[in-house]
Amino acid sequence: MTYQSGKPIQREISALAAQQGGYFTAKQAKALGYERRRLAYHVDAGNFERVDHGLYRLPVLPISEHDDLVRATFWSRNRADAPRATVSHRTALALHGLSDLFAGAIHLTVPPGFRKRPPSGWVLHRATLDPGEREEREGFWVTTPVRTLLDVSRSDDVGDDELGKAVQDVLDQGLVSRKRLAQAASKASTERLCRILEQELKRGT
Repeated sequence: MTYQSGKPIQREISALAAQQGGYFTAKQAKALGYERRRLAYHVDAGNFERVDHGLYRLPVLPISEHDDLVRATFWSRNRADAPRATVSHRTALALHGLSDLFAGAIHLTVPPGFRKRPPSGWVLHRATLDPGEREEREGFWVTTPVRTLLDVSRSDDVGDDELGKAVQDVLDQGLVSRKRLAQAASKASTERLCRILEQELKRGT
């Protein structure tokens, strides 16, 4: 049997999965009218793929370029089915095109009270993010360029040379103004980022 999205309920699950990197949860499916028995039927028929506890995928959709980040986001969901992780730090730096170096581990920022233990190769940072400090991608959230620079400037994982290049790139690409970045660095008391911004300003004069 080949999965078709002609019926309204099937179109709804297809549209939802397309927005989430091809994935959907059992709770989301139930809200659309797919009870457990119906989910099992579609899994057996090959229409849905069960990839984890309570997590499914539409195999007809192409795998996202950032499938690992989508999966990490779904892994972080709480009992209310709400994802708690935001891609951040080195991983966000690479996503924004502000680093030539491979991110290596997946860096995620989660709320202070988050208790799940991450798989090997993932690094969790605990912080409360304001809504304006992250932006939505297909299937996951990532910290904004400004928040990303603030985060990596407080990390020993990123050296001064790489941070300086990232600052130069974010300014050259017009992702944020020098004034706004300087204000954010000053407000967050990130001395290293303030110093590098001063160095970049001297180079430009």
